[in-house]
Amino acid sequence: MALVQKAQKAKEQAYCPYSKFRVGAAVLAIYSTVFLTGCNVENTSYPLGLCAEMTAISKAVSEGYISFKAIAIASDLEDCFISPCGACRQFMREFGSQWDVYMSKSDGSYKLMTVEELLPCSFGPDDLRKGKNPVGNSKL
Repeated sequence: MALVQKAQKAKEQAYCPYSKFRVGAAVLAIYSTVFLTGCNVENTSYPLGLCAEMTAISKAVSEGYISFKAIAIASDLEDCFISPCGACRQFMREFGSQWDVYMSKSDGSYKLMTVEELLPCSFGPDDLRKGKNPVGNSKL
């Protein structure tokens, strides 16, 4: 699949001098055939690093895209599919829950899930518009 291949190519640009764990991502917008890509960018202050998924989505948003069909994630893992971290799952959820996530292995094989399957019972933009309390039944 072309999207997975773009993610694999994007991982080649990863800046990961500390973990040596390269990750690439490619996102496909709904009204486009353009694949916008990103890679992980580490920082000596570890929490300030950027995941490949966030980089690709931010790049797409900066180009005017906010509705997505799919994202592919690639790494050098051979024995298991690369899965987005919790922060990336929430970041993807910002742009909808019904788009596809292709989690790949280094050989190009992939597992397909939706954002909703990766982050069930999620909290998103529609919940804020409804006035939903993000802390449940709390009176806060």
